[in-house]
Amino acid sequence: MTSEQALQTLLDGNKRFVAGQARHPNQSSERLAELVARGQHPIAIIVSCSDSRIPPELVFDQGLGDIFVVRTAGQVLDDAALASIEYAAEHLHVPLAVVLGHQDCGAVKAAVGGGDALGHISTLVKRIQPAVEEARDKGGDVLDGAVRIHALSVARQIESSEPILSELVTDGRLKVVGAYYSLASGEVQIF
Repeated sequence: MTSEQALQTLLDGNKRFVAGQARHPNQSSERLAELVARGQHPIAIIVSCSDSRIPPELVFDQGLGDIFVVRTAGQVLDDAALASIEYAAEHLHVPLAVVLGHQDCGAVKAAVGGGDALGHISTLVKRIQPAVEEARDKGGDVLDGAVRIHALSVARQIESSEPILSELVTDGRLKVVGAYYSLASGEVQIF
């Protein structure tokens, strides 16, 4: 499957989800047995927030083995997350990575709020802060703008991650896109 076909499959699934007509594909015991026997061949990597309101399998109406999901608060990437993306892209030959930001993201909201974050949350806030500053400079809804800017920033981080991911992108074997999920409508917008 090409990256364009994979993206269209995800968007078609999202349309079904939004319309309340999800098919819930590939969730049977037969599908599970197939995955055990033949291995996984996901069509896309979804880099998503850990927020419990955004389960990628449901949002895109996909099932077992269909998507490779990497979730961290605010889609902040560390070495383990990048290694997971590398594994999917290089070893499983997944042609598409979607960085899925979302409306009212708590991690981005913490960065917008400023102040001192406690514990490891400060790591998230520091990584998201550049997107917040850029959103403030642009004006408008700072939280929403920062979510979108941060998703694109993470997409660029994936594209430029050396040596594996940047090479796959340059060779045309991996396409990386940013996206935004509306909690209010359930709709995913690609940008």
